[in-house]
Amino acid sequence: MIREAVPSDLEAVASLAARLWPAHAPEDLKPEIAELIAARDAAIFLLLADDGSPTGFAQCQLRRDYVEGTGTSPVGYLEGIYVDEAQRRRGCGRALLAACERWAAGCGCTEFASDCELDNDKSLAFHLSAGFSEANRIICFAKRLARP
Repeated sequence: MIREAVPSDLEAVASLAARLWPAHAPEDLKPEIAELIAARDAAIFLLLADDGSPTGFAQCQLRRDYVEGTGTSPVGYLEGIYVDEAQRRRGCGRALLAACERWAAGCGCTEFASDCELDNDKSLAFHLSAGFSEANRIICFAKRLARP
């Protein structure tokens, strides 16, 4: 079963999000997740196992800035998606993605986009198998400036 997250799901979403983004502890993610659950231009969907326990999530939102490969605004954007290993390869990720796409269409979007790191072959394969087309590849640069 998939349903949209509500404020009482904060602990579960933070725990799942920390598995997707392991550089962050669940406690560190809670403030941002709470904002996203409450926001009108974002949605988080939970995947629930037969026993009702959360086993995956997808976070999407509306982007109004330029999104690679799109020509409209706003664009629905998949910000993150995670499914526990035991639930993978059963269509759960696609079902979470479909929930995000329906939400974005309900917000008036005609396009949906996402991204992944250049070396994330599993994510690339998921996106391509889910009907996304690769729009661009970039390498981003940054450097610190000396203070005057």
